[in-house]
Amino acid sequence: QLQLVESGGDLVQPGGSLRLSCAASGFTLDYYAIGWFRQAPGKEREGVSYISSRGFTINYTDSVKGRFFISRDNAKNTVYLQMNSLKPEDTAVYHCAAVMGIPRGNRWYRASEYNYWGQGTQVTVSS
Repeated sequence: QLQLVESGGDLVQPGGSLRLSCAASGFTLDYYAIGWFRQAPGKEREGVSYISSRGFTINYTDSVKGRFFISRDNAKNTVYLQMNSLKPEDTAVYHCAAVMGIPRGNRWYRASEYNYWGQGTQVTVSS
């Protein structure tokens, strides 16, 4: 069974840091690009970051540039999202998603480009 499992979400104060993990089971991530998305209550799902299968291409949405950093360890079949200088507006459920190869038209920020999704992990930034 192909599965993605996110972990690392928590309640953190503004300015704090968290590292999210996205672990794959049932398949190897070697040939899959990974996107991190988030969805806050009442808002649409938003593409946060992306990493290609070998890690050569990385993208971030503007609001997290310089604060969030994506990485992957294919030997551990895991992708990470290091989140620093967290703000209340980063509060959301964070999901990772996988697509074999690359998203069509390099539209990494479109949820419809991804085939497999995790259940999500809650990140709450509040004092």
